[in-house]
Amino acid sequence: MGARLVVLASGEGTNLQALIDACRDAAYGAQVVAVGADRAGINALNRATQAGIETFTVCLKDHKTREDWDLALTRATQAHAPDLVVLAGFMKLVGQTFLDAFGGRCVNTHPALLPSFPGAHAVRDALAHGVKVTGCTVLLVDEGVDAGPIVAQASVQVNDDDDEPALHERIKVAERALLVQTVGRMVRDGWTVDGRKVRIGS
Repeated sequence: MGARLVVLASGEGTNLQALIDACRDAAYGAQVVAVGADRAGINALNRATQAGIETFTVCLKDHKTREDWDLALTRATQAHAPDLVVLAGFMKLVGQTFLDAFGGRCVNTHPALLPSFPGAHAVRDALAHGVKVTGCTVLLVDEGVDAGPIVAQASVQVNDDDDEPALHERIKVAERALLVQTVGRMVRDGWTVDGRKVRIGS
């Protein structure tokens, strides 16, 4: 079966779909065993159901405090015994309980070349800054906002006539490919973290 992946998502689920498709090849070395969400009725959950993958939903509004929600999310994720947790368009910041459980084995993607342009408006910020090259990052999740150790990056050229939707669409294509490639390498070859440096393989 290979490594067990739990994917957390909040929306369309295109990164999730790319992982599901990659896992159909036994040589990839992993299987998505569950998909979690922070809200019901999203397409990511539909994609999981169509692929025969278990789902769970942990809504923030259903819990008295953010800490209670974080504990519930942690327990729901732990129930599937993941080797790696992938945040694929998951639009909530996980808390300390989650990080204590999955620190060093939870990855996220970001549509910029970190540490440049962290936060929710990375593509807009890159355009406003006038950069000629931007891209995407796969990083390990920590308590900061897009601040964890960088696992892999890919660059995307900025065209003179780019607007935010056009540039973001090209970054998403690169992001899906980078995520699939990086997760595959991590589960097949292993990874180590030394301070801020992440190394895949021995």
